[in-house]
Amino acid sequence: MEVVYIAGPLRAKNAWEQEQNIRRAEALALEAWRLGYAVICPHTNTRFFQGAADDAVWLRGDLEILRRCDVVLMTPDWETSQGAVAEHAEALRLGLRVVYDLTELGGDTTRASGGASY
Repeated sequence: MEVVYIAGPLRAKNAWEQEQNIRRAEALALEAWRLGYAVICPHTNTRFFQGAADDAVWLRGDLEILRRCDVVLMTPDWETSQGAVAEHAEALRLGLRVVYDLTELGGDTTRASGGASY
């Protein structure tokens, strides 16, 4: 099963807009799961950690997680985020597959149905 990393803006000028960024990323993550991928959505990983450490800590950690993924799915507004731009550059540097729309992921029912049953 391939692992997809969701890259897009997290930070915003207020809590409401930040939550909207998170929810957009979550929606993409859910659809990628439904297509048969395992998904890392860093937006939800550090959702309530703002101010607990410097933002650079989260970006360094996210880049390390990204390096262990197979595919990077960019949110439609990724270019507005310094972090997502850095994630995009790192993915390209590593030669990872980068996609800009869910349709580029495609779907494979053998991925979704294969493996262990729960």
